[in-house]
Amino acid sequence: MQTPQNAPLLEVKDLVKYFPVYAGLLSRHVADVHAVDGVDFNIASGETLGLVGESGSGKTTVGRLILNLVKPTRGSIRFEGRDITKLTRPETRRLRREMQIIFQDPFASLNPRMTVGEIVGEPLKIHGIYRGKKAQERIIELLRLVGLRAYHVNRFPHEFSGGQRQRIGVARALAVDPKFIVCDEPVSALDVSIQAQVINLLEGLQEQLGLTYLFIAHDLSVVRHISTRVAVMYVGKIVELASRNNLYDNPLHPYTQALLSAIPIPDPTTEGRRKRIVLAGDIPSPVHPPSGCRFHTRCPVAYERCRIEEPAFREYGGGHFAACHLVEEQGGHAPTIAEGPIVA
Repeated sequence: MQTPQNAPLLEVKDLVKYFPVYAGLLSRHVADVHAVDGVDFNIASGETLGLVGESGSGKTTVGRLILNLVKPTRGSIRFEGRDITKLTRPETRRLRREMQIIFQDPFASLNPRMTVGEIVGEPLKIHGIYRGKKAQERIIELLRLVGLRAYHVNRFPHEFSGGQRQRIGVARALAVDPKFIVCDEPVSALDVSIQAQVINLLEGLQEQLGLTYLFIAHDLSVVRHISTRVAVMYVGKIVELASRNNLYDNPLHPYTQALLSAIPIPDPTTEGRRKRIVLAGDIPSPVHPPSGCRFHTRCPVAYERCRIEEPAFREYGGGHFAACHLVEEQGGHAPTIAEGPIVA
């Protein structure tokens, strides 16, 4: 796969994660949940890769695998050239200073019994970075960095709004000076007006501190605003990967086209004229994923080959990748999809 111009900070290759399913009185292994099933991508230092898809597509599992919170079934994850899947526990602990996470739910991710100062200062204590007066100075510096005040240090999470709580979560993630942050739907639980503030904060911090993000989300309008490149996942696989402008202006995969057609446009005239793609059915179960192309059960342009043969993840120029038989047969051009409700 072609890499960005900058040297990749993170390289993911053939990443697979199956979760076993047990049943019966003897708890026998009867099946596997194919949460992530052969994923490849790179993230360059200083860029933001947006990872989008429906619930259950495997986005969060990818983030947890990268952070070494769960071990992969197969594949490699190289951070700064080192395969982190093979690290010992002490090495993994040191890795935590380089890679952090911002959680989706700002209400559940903060300990209600700890003050803000204790929450933000906990990583400093665990990693032995600062203690005493220096730790307090660092905590106040972090709070100011995310737009909070010094007097907030002695307050508890329940005294803050959702947006302020997420800022506390951002400050906690920044405490150990990480290079890479997994943003796991960091604004999906917030009001729309607050979402913009948090996104602008993340962009400002990235520019100021040279951070690299994996931004996981299901809101494509938010992803377009913050991402350098965008990857689209469906039932454990990436079906399209391209730069932000290429993906939004020229989506190749039918699934990407359907997702983009659902984004509302704040112009009644344009909204009334554009084509809407409505997919039939639900996302398939990752326990028994479809054969061939996993999207064929809902795809409006699927044909016999799609049901039998899994499409290759190919590049079609300019770092634009897609996994679709029709795109391949049409020389890198997007298939035409009829207007109106679709029956697969």
